[in-house]
Amino acid sequence: DLLVAADCTAFALGGFHGALLKGKKLVIACPKLDDTEGYVEKLAELIKRNNLRSLTVAIMTVPCCSGLERIVRLAVERSGVPLEVKKVVVGIDGTIVRGV
Repeated sequence: DLLVAADCTAFALGGFHGALLKGKKLVIACPKLDDTEGYVEKLAELIKRNNLRSLTVAIMTVPCCSGLERIVRLAVERSGVPLEVKKVVVGIDGTIVRGV
């Protein structure tokens, strides 16, 4: 089970570990501040090589976070692995507004 989370989600959601991370491996990124060139290819390889049972993307309600969801969905498509992407959205008030 893999969680791809925007780095701000762990700071905004006080119960991040219990609500989202427990039992999962973590990849963390920021589509606004990171140089994301190559992320799609790296994630696609990770998906191909690891026989994932689940993939969750955790983003914030802020506009820049939608880029991380796009990166994850493109990576799944390029990997060729039929894997559903679950999405969790964290509000700026630190609550989960969608998902889980």
